[in-house]
Parts: sequence; C-alpha cells; structure tokens
Amino acid sequence: MVLSKRERMILIAAIVAIAMLVGDKFVVGPMSARREEIKAQKLELQAELQNAQLLFTRQKLMERKWKMLLSDGLLNDAEAESKIARALDEWSKEAMLTLSSIKPERVASDKGLKEMTFVVAGMGTLEAVSRFLWQIETAPMPIKVMDMQVGSTNETGKNMSLQLRLSALSLGSGRKPSQNEPQEEQQEINDEEKL
Repeated sequence: MVLSKRERMILIAAIVAIAMLVGDKFVVGPMSARREEIKAQKLELQAELQNAQLLFTRQKLMERKWKMLLSDGLLNDAEAESKIARALDEWSKEAMLTLSSIKPERVASDKGLKEMTFVVAGMGTLEAVSRFLWQIETAPMPIKVMDMQVGSTNETGKNMSLQLRLSALSLGSGRKPSQNEPQEEQQEINDEEKL
C-alpha cells in the first residue's frame, strides 16, 4: 500500500498528535503534578522551620523569665507570703484601691514548687480596680488571678467591690541564686524587651 504525499502528511500529523496526547498524559501531567506537590511540601517545610525557630527563640525567653522568677526571691513560703502581701499593698496604693483584707492560705504540695493562695478583698472605683488587676497581671512575680468577683456597691456603679483569689508559686527550698545571675538576668531582661 502506497500512501500519497497528502496521506503521509495526515498520518504524520496524527502520529504527532497522538504522541503529544500520550506524552501529556503520561509525562507532562504527572511531572507538573509532582512539581506542584513539591512546591506545597516546600512551603510546609518552610512553615515548620519557621515554627521551630520561633520555638527556640521562645525557649530562650522562657528560660530568662524562669531565671528572673528564681532570682525574684520567692524561695520559701514565709518570704513569698510577705513579698506578695507587700506587693499587693503597694499596688493597691498606686491604684488607689482600698484593701479590706489579704488572707494567705498555703496549699500542701510534695513537689518542688509550692502553691499559695491569697484571698484579697477591696473597694474602689472601676478605674482603681482595673489598674490593680493590670498590676497583678503584669507583675514579674509568679502570681496569677484564679477567681474574681466584681460588684457595684451603689446604683451608679462608681464604687466597686472586688474579691480575688490569687495563686502564687514558691520554690520551697533554700536555694539562693548565685551572685552573677542577677547581672546576667538584667542583661537578658533588656534583650527580651528589645525583642
């Protein structure tokens, strides 16, 4: 069977078209899908790397904060109790909040860190209450608000009553930080503020 020039051209065009379709289906398509998959994998790995770097940075900051808390002097129950009571009194004066009572309660613990709770009651304006709470939340001491009750003592809402249950941690051991730790910590605190 002899093909004419026109039939040969059609046959060649058909073979080329079929080869292109087969090449697209079995070579180009899978390669482009694989390329997109690799791009997605690369983005995912970059995100994981960024998270890991952030975690290492966060670890350094947390270690600095932990050292600062250790050097802050909450080494035994009595010392922690007196320091926190003085701090609460000082914060209430700065916030112009009148504290009616501060009752410390010790919680028994067999672990290295001991928890103490303080029940604090006071009265003042809404601004004084918010300033007092802000000072507690931003304090460098290991103290946090566990429960809080705020109420109005009159219909206008100008005078507020506040009752807090605070939790504080102390080491419970007689370990004292070394002499060069506070200097290092001050430098670390400055570095942390820069970050």
